[in-house]
Formats: sequence, C-alpha cells, structure tokens
Amino acid sequence: MNYIVLDLEWNQGNEEKEKQLKELPFEIIEIGAIRLNGQMEQSGTFHEIVRPQVYREMHHMTRQLLHMDMKELMGGRNFPEVMQSFLDWCGQDGGEYCFATWGPQDLTELQRNMRYFGMEPLGSGPIKYYDIQKLFGLAFEEGKSRRNLEYAVDYLNIPKDSAFHRAQSDAYYAARVFERIKDPQVLAKVSFDSFQTPRTRQEEIHIVFEDYAKYISRPFPDKAQLLSDKEVAATRCYLCHRNLKRKIKWFTPNGKHYYSVSYCAKHGYMKGKIRIRKAEDAGVYAVKTMKFITEEQAAEIFAKKERAAWQKRQKRKKEAQS
Repeated sequence: MNYIVLDLEWNQGNEEKEKQLKELPFEIIEIGAIRLNGQMEQSGTFHEIVRPQVYREMHHMTRQLLHMDMKELMGGRNFPEVMQSFLDWCGQDGGEYCFATWGPQDLTELQRNMRYFGMEPLGSGPIKYYDIQKLFGLAFEEGKSRRNLEYAVDYLNIPKDSAFHRAQSDAYYAARVFERIKDPQVLAKVSFDSFQTPRTRQEEIHIVFEDYAKYISRPFPDKAQLLSDKEVAATRCYLCHRNLKRKIKWFTPNGKHYYSVSYCAKHGYMKGKIRIRKAEDAGVYAVKTMKFITEEQAAEIFAKKERAAWQKRQKRKKEAQS
C-alpha cells in the first residue's frame, strides 16, 4: 500500500469583481503530493500549478498566503489535464494507494473540482483516507485539538527548509509528520470523505475502531425520513452486537446533533451521536458514532437533555405571548 500525501491550494471569487459560484466556491490552482511506500519511505513527488478557468482575479487572501500572481498561474495546464496526470502518477506502479491530507477539506474540494470540470469521480461512495492533522492530535496531544501544520512541524523538530502555504512544501511537511506517527492504534483511526455518499443501504459505512464505532448512511430526502430509518436510529452494542434499550431517547439541543444513551448489561453505558449533514447532490445523510461512557458522563447527557427541553418550553412561551 502506498500513501499519497496530498495538498491543494485554491482561489475563490473576489467579492467585488467576480461572483463566487455555489457549485465551485474554491478553484484549485496548485496540486502538490508526496508518495510514501508501505515503510513510510518517500518514493515520488508530484507538483503542478493549474491555469484558472473560473476565477481570473486573485483573491486578496490567496495572494497574501501563496505569494503567487495570475501571470504565473496562466503558465499552467487546465485542471482536467493536471488532474489526469496526477491520477496517473498516483497509480503508476500498479499498486494500491490511499490518500492522506492535513485536515478534512482537500479531498472534498478535489472531488468538487472534478465534478465541475466533468471528470469521473474518484469512487462510488465515501473515500477512506488518513487525516494527518487528526492523527497528530491523537498521537501527541490526546486528540484534544486540531493544530496547524507549522505547529506540528515545530513540535516534532522537523527542519523547515521551505515556506509554508504552497502545495508542494505543505505536502512535504505533512508527509514528514505522518511518517513520525508510529502507534498502530492511532493509525487505525482512518477517516472518510463523504463528498460521494453511499448510494444504497448495502454501500453504507460500518466501521469499528478500538474505542468507538462509526456509521455513514445513504442520503434521505429530509431529516424526518432520515431519523425514522431503523438503522440510523438503532443503538446496537458494537462489541456484542445486541440491540440495546435506550435509557435516554434520541434528542437534539440544536437541531443538527442528536444524542442518546443506551445500556449494555455486559459493557455498560453507550453514548450515541448523530450528525446530520447535507448531501452534495440532494437530501441529507447521517454520520453516527457510538462510544462507551461512564455513568457520570451519562448523567451529564441527561442534564443536557433537560436543559434542551427547558429551552424549548421557554421558546414556546415567548411565541405564545407574542
């Protein structure tokens, strides 16, 4: 298995001169990547700038970060040509490969650009990848925060040989951080980019990690139909596979995240969390996580439910009085 450590730079609409397109809020202008083999040894590099075809003015934030101008970009090839060369490079040795990025956004924007320019998608559903930013936090800071790339480079005493905020140098630094993460339990925490959601129940994602389980659903027309689906609402112990009775039924404090608490006689209290997200094409889908918690943590969730119920009652009172 090879690892493609990818970094992208993009431009966006300059509010005063160019309207930002909803279907392409960020146009990729640079692709950089480092290929690592199964032993985390560098085996290749890729770098190309991309000629803009949508946004012909450089956004002031892009110019400030990248120190690039349009004249330099106009010397590049168009996105479909560069992207095809990149994909050919990714698989040139005939082996399997998996993407790795610093943070969760790059693969989403890559696929959005591919769709806009009429290219075939990278896959038929969610793409497994390594979020190096998340893994760094888990490996070195107990997963408490997401740090920027330069912080991680300094933390690990990696020599800073080139400027940050260019695709090739950021891919290089991310690869150097990635190869220093040795804990197999941390490396097992793969991520999934859901730009392409599962199309059917059979394609839905079910994965169990060391300390929690994750489920990614297919899209539903609306939130009500999603929440009424048996698999979305299920609270099943991911260790013994028993359907559990909910001590705290699904509730939401904000309309976006839903929580529950169930109890397994063998493994204890289990917290459920559903995040509802908009699907790229239409409708909504769920990302559900299940994790065992302490009795004290279960009591905190009960208190959260009571606060949410009280806030709803107060809101109804105000509406009735107005």
